[in-house]
Amino acid sequence: MPANDDRHGPAPRRTLVKTITITIAAAGAFALAACSSSATSAPVPVAAATGGTGSAGTLTGAGSTYVAPFLTLALARYHQQHPAVTVNYSPVGSSAGIAAISARQVNFGASDVPMNATELKAAQGGPVTQVPDALGAEGIAYHLSLPAGARLRLSGPVLAAIYLGQVTRWNDPAITALNPGLSLPGAPITVVHRSDGSGTTYIFSNYLSSVSPAWAKTAGAGKTISWPVGEGAQGNDGVTTAVYRTNWSIGYVEQAYTQGLLLPFAEIRNQAGNYVLPTPQTIAAAAAQKPGITPADFSIVNQPGPGSYPITGYSWALIYTRQADQATGQALVTMLNWLTHAGQAYAAANLYVPLPAQARQLAAAALARVTGPAGQPLAG
Repeated sequence: MPANDDRHGPAPRRTLVKTITITIAAAGAFALAACSSSATSAPVPVAAATGGTGSAGTLTGAGSTYVAPFLTLALARYHQQHPAVTVNYSPVGSSAGIAAISARQVNFGASDVPMNATELKAAQGGPVTQVPDALGAEGIAYHLSLPAGARLRLSGPVLAAIYLGQVTRWNDPAITALNPGLSLPGAPITVVHRSDGSGTTYIFSNYLSSVSPAWAKTAGAGKTISWPVGEGAQGNDGVTTAVYRTNWSIGYVEQAYTQGLLLPFAEIRNQAGNYVLPTPQTIAAAAAQKPGITPADFSIVNQPGPGSYPITGYSWALIYTRQADQATGQALVTMLNWLTHAGQAYAAANLYVPLPAQARQLAAAALARVTGPAGQPLAG
């Protein structure tokens, strides 16, 4: 484990949440388990974590690690308020979440990119309703010794060049030009990326595609990327741990995962030319530039505006439009209505931003279309 005294970034606020498997127990007790900085747990297989698709009192979900810290807290609070309902969620990555809901192994999936036409067609349970449930951002974490009070600055094109393997050392002129007066080492850059199918990767690669024609042509945007360079790690927690352990490294992570670690984020130059960090204010500013999102038009990366953070995105809950069981479907819709409205009160605790008004309206309208097996509406 490297010493962290010489790295300057956010002071520890709370212990990094370990969210490889979330189980809100029926007894009502819950814990936000500490994530050891010396070990990363492997994802629990969906079937083992969920035990099937559940019953009216047990809801099961799987998918995004990006949204997991928010769900950890929010769903625990939901169980406290609704002790008859237990929710099990396995953060196994967005691709695995889409596969699980498509195979009808869980009651809901979670992905940071909505299902595309091919994925929707492959879903075994019929039409899928996609509901925005969280708004967050990805920080560019780095393990780099800098003077007290200094922070690395990067632009989108330079970040793309790093991930393309074109900029390979920290003192490359492309980086030093963005950081005048800052003495950067000649050490090689260790690039860290996701190894699993990931909505976090989609948001990141979508951003790089929007700012770098070379990236768009070479790698493009997707949940799974043919990475030109770098080391892979599973889940947001895996990438965070890899950067934390590895000198001279860089990686993209949902910002909640660095809480409790002296692991700083770079300031990223936005479309207006300003250097910004992911904060509730800059995330909200980006979302405000495009309030009318839909599952077909969802990207909010690289938005205009002086205060917009450019690597921002929503996460989505995925459920079948016609539920196979009336009672389970009712419990599921009730829980998601709570999550996308009252449950947003728990977003800020893990550095997410409550859903904007239009996104909440979109969620309510989507859930109103969900029915039971005989076509009865489930939203009350």
